Amino acid sequence: MKIVQTVEALKALIRQAKREGKTVGFVPTMGYLHEGHLTLMRQAKAEQDVVVASIFVNPLQFGPTEDFAVYPRDLERDSLLAESAGVDLLFTPPVEEMYPSGHASMLTSVEVSEITTGLCGASRPGHFRGVTTVVNKLFNIVEPDRAYFGQKDAQQVAVIKQMVKDLNMNVTVVAVPIVRETDGLALSSRNVFLSQTERQAALVLSRSLRLANEMLAGGCRQAGELRKAIAEMIEKEPLAHIDYIAITDAETLKEAEVITKPVLVALAVRIGKTRLIDNMVWEG
Repeated sequence: MKIVQTVEALKALIRQAKREGKTVGFVPTMGYLHEGHLTLMRQAKAEQDVVVASIFVNPLQFGPTEDFAVYPRDLERDSLLAESAGVDLLFTPPVEEMYPSGHASMLTSVEVSEITTGLCGASRPGHFRGVTTVVNKLFNIVEPDRAYFGQKDAQQVAVIKQMVKDLNMNVTVVAVPIVRETDGLALSSRNVFLSQTERQAALVLSRSLRLANEMLAGGCRQAGELRKAIAEMIEKEPLAHIDYIAITDAETLKEAEVITKPVLVALAVRIGKTRLIDNMVWEG
């Protein structure tokens, strides 16, 4: 595995791979890798000739009160894990390489409207503009055939798919199912911030999604009834504070009232100071 820090060096390696007729898979991450990330990398390796992964904590997608400064970072550990998962090229640019004039001075941004306003977008204004801008830059640098994203960030997947469709990008976005611990907790780099007590309390997210699945399987079709049951379960956990409970059309992310087609049931819950997200798609 080669570790590359500059845009030009990575572009040169990608050009060489393409001249040799090789396909390129891409896994963008913010690092502090866990089994969820490694699952994306392994799938990319199984499907593509060359796998590029990026580790870049993107300042554009953090709000002024969010955890950019303390977001966990461990490049040495991450490099070993990425190599073990079959990554060929690991792109680890410093912030000044991605934003030479400073991220606050960027005059160009990429923004997807409508589907970015609800769910995480409602409480994190500007977050998805930061995501789509950096992913656009990374797609232009890597020029992947397929890019792999985790379904845990369901809104992010929907937003990136919309961007790719609207801008006629030559990349296929692959959504990979959520990877969970054996007790059901969705893997996240932010789980490291949880104390042992908070880690146990965080299981209320996956438990409430199981309840939603059971209710839907049992014939519940009223989104309001579903939201109420989920909220009641989460509120029984004293360390949990609900940011949102959303039941939306699985594709458009528009709020559903009566459930007649596939829906996304998505949660954002603060456990102590740590904001966690989880979701499930009910196909019907």
